[in-house]
Amino acid sequence: MLFNSITYFFFVVIVFAIYWSVLKKNLKWQNLFLFVASYCFYGWWDVRFLALIFISSIVDFYLGRAIYYQTAKIKKRHLIWLCMFINLGMLGFFKYFNFFIDSFSNLLIQVGFQPNIKTLQIILPVGISFYTFQSLSYSIDIYRGKIKPTNDFISFMTFVSFFPQLVAGPIERASNLLPQFLKAREFNQEQMVSGLRFILYGLFKKMVIADRLAYFVDYIYDSPGKHDGTVTLVATFMFGFQIYCDFSGYSDIAIGSARLLGFDLMQNFKTPYLARNFREFWRRWHISLSTWFRDYVYIPLGGNRVSYIRWIFIVLLTFTLSGLWHGASLTFIIWGFLHGLFLISENFISKFISLPKRFLWLGFLITFITVNLTWIFFRSGSLEQSMTILSGLNNLDLDFIPKAVSLFAEDNTFREFTVSLMAGFPIFLLFEILINQNDFDHLVKKTGVIFRWGIYLLFVLMILIFGVLNSAPQFIYFQF
Repeated sequence: MLFNSITYFFFVVIVFAIYWSVLKKNLKWQNLFLFVASYCFYGWWDVRFLALIFISSIVDFYLGRAIYYQTAKIKKRHLIWLCMFINLGMLGFFKYFNFFIDSFSNLLIQVGFQPNIKTLQIILPVGISFYTFQSLSYSIDIYRGKIKPTNDFISFMTFVSFFPQLVAGPIERASNLLPQFLKAREFNQEQMVSGLRFILYGLFKKMVIADRLAYFVDYIYDSPGKHDGTVTLVATFMFGFQIYCDFSGYSDIAIGSARLLGFDLMQNFKTPYLARNFREFWRRWHISLSTWFRDYVYIPLGGNRVSYIRWIFIVLLTFTLSGLWHGASLTFIIWGFLHGLFLISENFISKFISLPKRFLWLGFLITFITVNLTWIFFRSGSLEQSMTILSGLNNLDLDFIPKAVSLFAEDNTFREFTVSLMAGFPIFLLFEILINQNDFDHLVKKTGVIFRWGIYLLFVLMILIFGVLNSAPQFIYFQF
């Protein structure tokens, strides 16, 4: 059930109507209804996936309670390790089993063996990386003494499966989201309007920008080596905006959908492409995941309280694991490792060089270009494809301009793609600059009524006229 589908529209309308009209005065029935709605939403892809999220929720609910009430430290430690083993074991089996089997088989071939190891036809459950991390953080926070376990089984089950952010985040912490299920919620018109603003801007970024860019990016990356370096480079930077608009668009719709029901989710993006260095970029990009790795991997390993050499190792390990979280492929691992390497290099250089304020634009430019070039590994289907694309960047010329003009005149799809981007991309850039580390909701609600409704009308028309309404690709982060 895609956020940009008619099915989801009717789903939200029905849930909203029942939630606020029939069940508005009964918190337990509201939570139970949201639990059922969330499982229906998730089961829409494959009903078999429901068993996994149910098991994960049960494990953390009961082991979380056992950890809290256990007084012996060694037994607490055993329980949290058991919890991590079950959660990460399920994630590892469904997401990484074939990857490690293939890698081990290839290693044996390299040393002269001819193994006959077969992989399994494992279906990757949608959103398993997201809800596993969300559920697991609940148990870890109980173990650390940061939160107490809840006795409300339905509220906890709904916290793990809450449909707006179930399949692609934001990855919420129990300390923020779970208490919202435990207190009475009243309909708030201002919160509803705020939610609709988030949804509107999210749909614009997804349907007008991301889905249009996907046409050109897929065309180039599906046939690496057949295009000159300039075209491939353009497609790479287009993918940078595609994945940002796709994922931040999803996050905005998720935040907006939650607000319609009286919940506040954390902000997941803060105009990351306006960052002036790598450290700032990761404070703005996929914030819920970057802070998760900070709190549950980076800091427990020592963070910045250790020697410089050990700090380098911790940063590289954290970012490499972050890359692996995104997918079972060497390309994701390399992507994560490179970001760790760039962050370390930036930290080292900053000890000797400090950019004057008038040259801060240079930091922005370096960060923007480097981040987008690393997307080559993220977008490529294999390491070989990544190398092919990188080697093709040596052949940069301007021949693509007359080719593009010719294609514009002859190909209706390319012409539609070009016109849509020419209309939508400047508007997107303008609002990103105006928002800068804030969000569309805060920007719009500060304007006058006439101007505000003009913005609404503009985005609605952009979606209807230039948005991809049929056969739109799924959200990119659904595969993770």
